[in-house]
Amino acid sequence: MNSQLVADVGNTETVFGLLDLSGLEVLETWRVSTRVPRTESEYRVLLSALLRSRGEGTGGIQRGVIGSVVPSVTRTLHQVMASLVEGAVFEVSARSDLPIELDVEEPLTVGADRIVNTLAAKTRFGRDTIAVDLGTATTFDCITADGVFRGGVIAPGLSAGLDWLARSTAKLPTVELVPPDAVVGRRTETCIQSGVFYSAVDAVDGIVARIRESWQPKNLLVVATGGFAPVIGPHAATVERVEPFLTLQGLGIAGSHLADSG
Repeated sequence: MNSQLVADVGNTETVFGLLDLSGLEVLETWRVSTRVPRTESEYRVLLSALLRSRGEGTGGIQRGVIGSVVPSVTRTLHQVMASLVEGAVFEVSARSDLPIELDVEEPLTVGADRIVNTLAAKTRFGRDTIAVDLGTATTFDCITADGVFRGGVIAPGLSAGLDWLARSTAKLPTVELVPPDAVVGRRTETCIQSGVFYSAVDAVDGIVARIRESWQPKNLLVVATGGFAPVIGPHAATVERVEPFLTLQGLGIAGSHLADSG
């Protein structure tokens, strides 16, 4: 099957995806740590192994697309992906020729993840959208129906709260973030889980309500995406859809546009 290999490089994790050429169908995903330093050779071995784990090699991968907030990893991945795909490797940035508008004071500082979220929301939904990206940070992207990024909110991510508690207190353990059975915990671990979980849920609902009041969009859609979206999204009253791979789809859609325009 003709496909494209995309990479969403965040400060904590990198998500690789194999998508169809339109960018709408996600065929496979893999999540690895960005914090582990890797050489070009190590990334090549890793990606080759991940692709083989799907029962196929690199044949049929037409292009690569990278969206990254870590420049050192970007350069390495570009070289690796260029050796694995048949065509070009594109890096998405604010300078990319995409059918969206960045209507903010400093458009060149907008991250690749927010750019491709805007593109994916325009292509898939065609409605004023708040994309709540629950990753290393929690971002709220305000996107109009015709693909204008109006700005948003950046808040600390869920893992930051868990990590801070573990680092800053002598007796509090590191726990897995899962929906607690009850709001009131009966053990230290469940108290932490409840506090971090419900702080995140209430923060999503609270910030969405404030954005709605300030922005006053029409026919608003609130979409949760990112690694923690399946955990938090279903419990937030303001979230209507959970789309964990919206950013990957945005990268795939960007790859399609850039290949056609190039």
